[in-house]
Amino acid sequence: MVAVRVIPCLDVDEGRVVKGVRFADLRDAGDPVELARVYGESGADELTFLDVTASSGDRETVHDVVRASAEQVFIPLTVGGGVRSVDDVDRLLRDGADKISVNTSAVVDPQLISDISRHFGNQVLVLSLDARRTRETTTPSGFEVTVRGGREGTGRCAIDWIREAADRGVGEILLNSIDADGTREGFDLELIAAARQAVGVPLIASGGAGKVEHFAPAVRAGADALLAASVFHFGTLTIAEVKDALRAEGFDVR
Repeated sequence: MVAVRVIPCLDVDEGRVVKGVRFADLRDAGDPVELARVYGESGADELTFLDVTASSGDRETVHDVVRASAEQVFIPLTVGGGVRSVDDVDRLLRDGADKISVNTSAVVDPQLISDISRHFGNQVLVLSLDARRTRETTTPSGFEVTVRGGREGTGRCAIDWIREAADRGVGEILLNSIDADGTREGFDLELIAAARQAVGVPLIASGGAGKVEHFAPAVRAGADALLAASVFHFGTLTIAEVKDALRAEGFDVR
């Protein structure tokens, strides 16, 4: 079994790390460059950097913050937010990113996934999916794709979308549960299991982590990696505590 990865997420708005509940009521969580350095020294397996208002604000990712963060860490850095073209990907990779995350732009134009995969290989491409629960009469799976930082529903089935994205060449899926985000009540295991059944590409579970006991069930449900933000940013948990808990449950960690 491949080692389970533990990944802090830096949600950035106007150059500061922020965190809210269900993508709303954002509060300041610190300087992204300093947090990147701390997590790099604390045993994080990767870092995910998401400019959470780039798409809704119709602007580019903050490149200077990406460059400065990349200089502070020696672990893989995934960057997303406002990526709309192959040229955007090329620039972020030159800034120091190792992987690029696409979300809204890929929903609007799925060909973007195919183009990026063809130019750079699927190992650099992550689909970030913000999913929320809906009635099964609306979507077959009961989960809907949202865009623009979770601000707009699409009526599209989340599970159908990740199947298409995998077919088009994404190398990994970052599965964000809007319903669980920031609640600290545990990952959405039903969403993870449905995604795992649908695709074989690696899954990163995101949304809902509140205590160490929440992480192992997400791996059992099908997650290959576990992403969290507020519990790390505000000192509720450490990377080491999460990894120790996973080891105690019999999982291999780095």
